[in-house]
Amino acid sequence: MTQENTENILLEVNNIEVVYNDIIQVLRGVSLQVPEGGIVSLLGTNGAGKTTTLRAISGLLKPENGFIKDGYIKFRGRDLTNKLGTQVVREGAVMVPEGRRVFKHLTVDENIRVGSITRKDGARAINRDHKLMYEHFPRLSRITNRLAGYCSGGEQQMIAIARALMAAPKMLMLDEPSLGLAPLLVKEIFQDVQRINRELKTTILVIEQNARVALDISDYAYIMESGKIVLEGPSKELQENPDVKEFYMGMTQGGGRKSYKEVKSYKRRKRWM
Repeated sequence: MTQENTENILLEVNNIEVVYNDIIQVLRGVSLQVPEGGIVSLLGTNGAGKTTTLRAISGLLKPENGFIKDGYIKFRGRDLTNKLGTQVVREGAVMVPEGRRVFKHLTVDENIRVGSITRKDGARAINRDHKLMYEHFPRLSRITNRLAGYCSGGEQQMIAIARALMAAPKMLMLDEPSLGLAPLLVKEIFQDVQRINRELKTTILVIEQNARVALDISDYAYIMESGKIVLEGPSKELQENPDVKEFYMGMTQGGGRKSYKEVKSYKRRKRWM
């Protein structure tokens, strides 16, 4: 990312290589930056390395026998390379995992309150933010005592985001927030994400396969393939890129949609390959 002033860079991922079980290399020199106060999207198909990148940032590689072999990750100027997830959360970077993963046997309200467990700024601040979560997600205010396991997919996604926000993060990381949701709910979730960024001043890094919606809300975007960043730029520019339109938004020059069968051999024709 080209920056006139590098002082506002909140997250810096520099040329990282990630290896699992000492032999399987998943990321191959990934670099990206997230400016403070911005929304950055990381796009790519399934298996491109997006989630591994997020796990590397979040300190969640070690439980799966993964580690950063080369390169570094800095957040707020502090080195977080191969740090544990609990330390990353305390530094202010909090992830909402793919698949939501709410505590199904706890109520909606109990799930939300769990997010504040690492905070040390006192009950008043925690209670203020707890109230704020229901203002941001009014749908949840009507089901506070319902067990989270009985909530819809959209409601569970809202719970997971609210729980993460209760940790008072400087940066919120979302892993495939649209996964498994109906289009109307996807629109609502991403509108919530924009409001969180705008009203809470929370920096956002969103990992998505749905390029159309991610580019709509983000300021800057990176595209991954096979463990590498292959394209980056302002989101509005990428929306007009003919390769992005064809291979990630399913749009042809004639305005139609590519079938999966037609797209399978796309690597030979991409201008960035």
